[in-house]
Amino acid sequence: MWPDPVLELLADGGDRPVFEDGDRVVTAAEMATLVRRIAAGLRHHGIGPGRGVALRLGVNAPAFAATIAAFAVGARVSGLPAGLAPGQLSYLLERDDAVLIDDDGVRSLADFADQPLSAAGRGDDVARVIYTSGSTGNPKGCAQTYAAMSAGWAPYPDRWPPVVAALAERLDRYLVFGSLNSQVMLEYGILTLAAGGTLVAAHPPVFPAAIVRHRATASVITVGKLHQLVRAQRAEPADLSSLKALMVSGSPLEPGRLREALDVLGPVVFHGYGQTETGMISMALPGERPDTVGRPPAVTRIKIKDGELYVRTPAQAGSYWQDPDESAKVFVDGWVRTRDLAALDADGYLRLLGRARDVIIVQATLVYAGPIERVLATDPSVAEAYVVGRADDETGEAIHAYVVPATNRTPDPAALRDLVAAHLGTSSVPKTVTVIDQVPLAPSGKPDKSALPR
Repeated sequence: MWPDPVLELLADGGDRPVFEDGDRVVTAAEMATLVRRIAAGLRHHGIGPGRGVALRLGVNAPAFAATIAAFAVGARVSGLPAGLAPGQLSYLLERDDAVLIDDDGVRSLADFADQPLSAAGRGDDVARVIYTSGSTGNPKGCAQTYAAMSAGWAPYPDRWPPVVAALAERLDRYLVFGSLNSQVMLEYGILTLAAGGTLVAAHPPVFPAAIVRHRATASVITVGKLHQLVRAQRAEPADLSSLKALMVSGSPLEPGRLREALDVLGPVVFHGYGQTETGMISMALPGERPDTVGRPPAVTRIKIKDGELYVRTPAQAGSYWQDPDESAKVFVDGWVRTRDLAALDADGYLRLLGRARDVIIVQATLVYAGPIERVLATDPSVAEAYVVGRADDETGEAIHAYVVPATNRTPDPAALRDLVAAHLGTSSVPKTVTVIDQVPLAPSGKPDKSALPR
């Protein structure tokens, strides 16, 4: 039962360094002791199966140990999103019925005596609540059971899909930053430990300074941050010779931007697709089929219904925590409704075509923004494309496109409108095409189309 595989990795690791934070290097044996001490403290305070723990922690060795310890005692572990307003924090703590633990609390827990430890989680209990990055209202919490976490691939080399096995070879020194509560950050962190690598704490600025300073071999990066890194490398190259893998997270990577990143950074960009509800759905090796998001592994089941993608993964969430109405819309008969439009080609590669709900109503006709963005991005002069709808006196809503130019290129708005007309018909042609330097980013690091200039 989860997290026994992690406890075993640490117990068998001896003097191998597993976490580095500045001058402090923590060995596997030391981390195992720290996990047991914190777990003893949690048990002392009555934290165990069925109890909720909300973690608001920094990026350091005790924070990692506390996360594993909370799972080990069988608690329901919630990672609090960064930047919560006071009202949102109160709402989540009250709804989760959770005990808040911060860095000061972890330090006091670590003073407890070392005691034997084994996983106490119960299969059907919720192991963690992973919050989505919803941009409005209170975040939704994806509830994942201990059985689902135990079915994951990260700590088990014999379960790694081929692309993950190739990635694991590059995780010698994996930068961790932002929050260890992040599903992606923790999942790749566990993969790093299983691959024999070291987690290296990075503090801002992360890119490219932390890569250089720590001689990092791998990290997670958002599309926006990748764009900034590529521009910085073009303007003033840093020594990134240690870098072997950047895992793009948060939103799909446009083919034009991927080609540019590979050209500037080399064959280090692993692009793919996943959701908080499902974990990884697919991933591609650097340079492999940039027009797709890779090929789903054999254990992932794919179904496309009316153009919309449904998936099943071994470790997927089963519901939204205490939200039955929204759960019924997304978790359907064991499938997760992604609400993304997609197609699977004859070779098994997955291509995203847009969001099912990202629609514009033009003359009473539904027009999907995603396909327009994809067509615009096929033009060599376009690195990224974003499409939004706005109220229009003549058509109800009108389509407006924003494009980020490829390096040393100047997009021609008229030619881009003609391109869309040729591929999708006149009803999908943007009323305006505006060239912008970069897309605004939300606090999550994802593109914020609502903040595009009006």
